[in-house]
Amino acid sequence: MNYIRKQYHTLKARIEEPRRFLQVLVGPRQVGKTTLVHQVVQAISLPHTVEVADAVDPKDSDWIRRVWESARTTMRLRGERERLLVIDEVQNLDNWSEVVKREWDEDTRHGVNLKVVLLGSSRLLLKRGLTESLAGCFELIRLGHWSYQEMQDAFGLSLDEYIYFGGYPGAATLIKDEKRWRKYIKDALVAPAIGKDALMTSIIYKPALMKQLFELGCGYSAEMLSLTKLLGQLQDAGNVTTLASYLEILDQCALLTGLQKYANDEARKRNSIPKYQVYNNALLTAYKGRSFEMDRTDARLWGRWVESAVGAHLLAMADEAGFEVYYWREADSSKKTNEVDFILVNNGEVIAIEVKSGRRTMNSGLPAFADTFHPKNSFVVGSGGISLEDFLSADIKVLFE
Repeated sequence: MNYIRKQYHTLKARIEEPRRFLQVLVGPRQVGKTTLVHQVVQAISLPHTVEVADAVDPKDSDWIRRVWESARTTMRLRGERERLLVIDEVQNLDNWSEVVKREWDEDTRHGVNLKVVLLGSSRLLLKRGLTESLAGCFELIRLGHWSYQEMQDAFGLSLDEYIYFGGYPGAATLIKDEKRWRKYIKDALVAPAIGKDALMTSIIYKPALMKQLFELGCGYSAEMLSLTKLLGQLQDAGNVTTLASYLEILDQCALLTGLQKYANDEARKRNSIPKYQVYNNALLTAYKGRSFEMDRTDARLWGRWVESAVGAHLLAMADEAGFEVYYWREADSSKKTNEVDFILVNNGEVIAIEVKSGRRTMNSGLPAFADTFHPKNSFVVGSGGISLEDFLSADIKVLFE
């Protein structure tokens, strides 16, 4: 499979420019970061060195200096005017950003035309290093989970298959064998993401509790549940503060988040009951699904799968497009509860989105929200509104233009 994602063109163009910034390609596991870089280096004439830090001792921060110096020496020996150095899984090394900054600055001072691309899995770990040590030295290229359009173009997935099996390219060829597909998701994607990325991100005192939180949270995707009630379903001892911090780490690893309620008051947002949302619907299906055939014919359950797929699509674009995702739920004067599935906010502009697929045929949430907050736009996705196929194929940024 040699599918070209749009970020390929961005990275290729920046590498071919004169040396100005480090290029940092960041995204969750198994979305094709390494594949994309290899596609780029094969398409350009620039000589290159590719190094992978995955098996390097995390305390061996001098490893970066050694591979960097090897690239410089190769340039001198071959009489090259420029070269590209790619370091994959850079976040595995302690103090990586300080070493990268030192080497990059040294090349800049001495006029060494060594261009550099860094790849990493954990958003939080990369952001810490970039903001603390490399401010002003880099450009960020985000590579998110695969969209419906990409999975359809690359693997021929139907809309229903994408809603159910999500957007992991490595798992696409396994969907006809659901038992094997589910095992791949759990063992090859989730286990290293939690067991490695999450544990490297912060000090996790109760790894088993985080794993339980993740599995339960995935099963509640597109549903609201307080952390207090969730705590009652977990076997390991913990408290709400611990769960909230673990949920934040899972969010930074682009696995699972807890959407906050939209409100004008920041305190009300922070104290709201979270609405759980997976970043990729494969995570919901792997932990909650029975089978594609059974779940597709269960109208109530399928409605939640659809809503979760829309939420995952929004999260995938939120970072790049610069908007925030919330939900809204409020009781009116007659104590009737009104809901809106997703609220997007960008520079003060608000968009309200309700998802309908048979689970809810009537809902007064959109007009109630519009009367209270006067959003820029409000609309339905699914039955009686924008088609699911059109919405899941769309670039959400155009909604704010």
